[in-house]
Amino acid sequence: MVRDPGRPLRADAQRNREKILSAAVRIFAEEGLNAHLERIAKEAGVGTGTLYRNFPTRELLIEAAYRNELARLCDAAPELLAALPPREAMRVWLGRFMDYANAKLGMADALRGVVASGVNPYAQSHEMIQDALSLLMDAAVTAGVIRSDISATDMFAALTGIALASGKPEQREQADRLLDLTLDGLSAGSGR
Repeated sequence: MVRDPGRPLRADAQRNREKILSAAVRIFAEEGLNAHLERIAKEAGVGTGTLYRNFPTRELLIEAAYRNELARLCDAAPELLAALPPREAMRVWLGRFMDYANAKLGMADALRGVVASGVNPYAQSHEMIQDALSLLMDAAVTAGVIRSDISATDMFAALTGIALASGKPEQREQADRLLDLTLDGLSAGSGR
């Protein structure tokens, strides 16, 4: 029986769904489109029936895993601003963006397979990231800790470049240095 998407999940079912999505991101990043769904279920600690009840097709699982990572990234922006000063919140979020970008790059083959099936997992991704980044940058500008002459669009382009240049997990140290350099360049009083 396939789960009714309109019905809210029980707490244990929601935990299982989250475990499946986390395992799917890791395994699709490692193995690509041909990853065995049984391995994902095992890694998540659930039965294959639970996996298929939540995600009847491979494409639905890949799309949901990607969208879940995107939502986690974007939802983190207001949470970080509530817990940290704006510059710190922005730096933590930038690190999470690199994690998201690495997962997305790792899942590239699987995501291409989803696109080839006629589904666009990237619909609204750009806007969601821009909104989260704008929220963080606006708070940092208001606090006087970054310049006001850099747009979220420009910052997104810089982040994309960093992710592509140092997008492998073993290059994370380089990505962190580049993020720090970029954030230093945004500091109020630097630049013009």
